[in-house]
Amino acid sequence: MKPYQSIPIQECGERLVPIPDGLFSLESPHPYRELGAPYGDRSPFCLRESVLERLFNAQEILQRHYPGWRLRIFDAFRPVDVQQFMVDQALTDLAEKQGLNPRRLSEEKRQEILADVYEFWALPSQDPNDPPPHATGGAVDVTLVNATNQVVNMGSPIDEISPRSHPKYFAEAQTKLEQEYHAHRELLAGVMTEAGLAQHPQEWWHFCYGERMWAWLTGQEMAIYGLPEGC
Repeated sequence: MKPYQSIPIQECGERLVPIPDGLFSLESPHPYRELGAPYGDRSPFCLRESVLERLFNAQEILQRHYPGWRLRIFDAFRPVDVQQFMVDQALTDLAEKQGLNPRRLSEEKRQEILADVYEFWALPSQDPNDPPPHATGGAVDVTLVNATNQVVNMGSPIDEISPRSHPKYFAEAQTKLEQEYHAHRELLAGVMTEAGLAQHPQEWWHFCYGERMWAWLTGQEMAIYGLPEGC
């Protein structure tokens, strides 16, 4: 159980709204759709209204210092069925990386690998009182693109299950290249937190507002986002 899962939710009823392409850089094709994740007619590029407003503010802060740079939205709204699909995919990927057949794992080995998966991926709970962060419309995975629309190198890819994903992993780096990775991560974290979002303590790319992780990270007694309706 993650520490934020004990925080209660008082749903505010705020709508999911689409993230405007062009103003932001949207990851295309969407990586989870490409894998076959079951979105149906729902879009991954939606957020609660007040989260999107904070994204606008973050991008304005970024562009004051780096004209032409934009936030690249990797993923935002994620239905619980998609969360389950991606947890299963991460389990498969880690098993295969260890040279194992994911369909022939012992229960002990399966649980061992799942423990690594859940260090990064939230539990895909269907309980409306225990929604994973992205299913609330209150979490977003982002990176940066520069003025020529090139993705800025952060030192590790989004969703990598490894210590390199931790925001401060390169903080004590000695090489110039790794120091640049740290500077890029600090830039992203700086503009996002200045705009009012909170950063996942283990993922340099994940930021949130209004859901239970945000409440836990910012000392709130209550989250304001649960499972939303439609997009």
